[in-house]
Amino acid sequence: MPFRPRTAVSGAILATAAVLLCPAAAAARPAAAPAPPGWSAAPAPGAGAAPRAQDRPFFYLEGAPGTVLADRLSLSNPTGRTVAVRLRGSGAWLTLASKEVRIPPRTRASVPFTVTVPRDAVPGDRSGALLATGQAGGRAAVPLHLRVTGPVLSALTVEKVSVRGAGGSAVIRYTLVNRGNTVLRPRIAVRADGLFGPVLRRAARTLPSALAPGRAVDLTETWPGPPALDAVEVRLTATAAGGAHGAATASYTAVSWGVLAAPALLLAVAAGGLAAVRRRRRGAGPGGTRGEQAARRTAGGARPSGGDAADAAAELAGTGPGARG
Repeated sequence: MPFRPRTAVSGAILATAAVLLCPAAAAARPAAAPAPPGWSAAPAPGAGAAPRAQDRPFFYLEGAPGTVLADRLSLSNPTGRTVAVRLRGSGAWLTLASKEVRIPPRTRASVPFTVTVPRDAVPGDRSGALLATGQAGGRAAVPLHLRVTGPVLSALTVEKVSVRGAGGSAVIRYTLVNRGNTVLRPRIAVRADGLFGPVLRRAARTLPSALAPGRAVDLTETWPGPPALDAVEVRLTATAAGGAHGAATASYTAVSWGVLAAPALLLAVAAGGLAAVRRRRRGAGPGGTRGEQAARRTAGGARPSGGDAADAAAELAGTGPGARG
């Protein structure tokens, strides 16, 4: 798409131009600096007219991925001496026809430049600047705003959700991923449901930083006072402008050592008593314990010896000692 200069750009475009022309320029967001007396830099007007700030205070270009956009930078020298100015762009997409220009006295120089939009560039707004530095001092920065045209997709996912307890609180960890081609400001909501009903409700809130296309960020949520004994399902829901929506869940089983201490003690006592009974039975042998054997002997009385048994039988037959006389 050919370059189309515009005399006005809406405040919304300027507000959303947050991503620079390339990663290398991400940290360089130059603010316009006043040029030193004697020379100036501004977007070049058409039809040979002198550039004025109210005509084009900045460059605005738009085009589809794979296109090359062209424009011109105007350098004015109204003084009576030659001025040397070095030029550079804030991003790799910018290419200037010359990196240094000597401007004769009372002359205006026009320097062409191009912006090459990569074929894999995602649609959206970007910003940068053309920087001019005088060899004798002074600096000027002319802002450049670029819109990459194409279908806009807003997509967001919640991944790697986990819950870990520590002391009297729990920590919910998760990852947000921007799967679309627009800059998002996600909102996150948290809820948790246990076996007996809701245990956590946290309304959606906007995260403090924007999420660029293709980027992922690891985040945490602190959960003070989770249940001491429950099986909980934690659900995180993320939303953003453009219909972006993502959700994920994680299970969390809360068990308090204080709650488990009493049952564990009872089990230990019962197991010890059962072991003692088994040891006593093993020591008594097949006839029972020694006390049980003695009791059986006392209850049955003493058995007669062999001679006493014979005398009793003879008396019954009338032949024993008791039968005479």
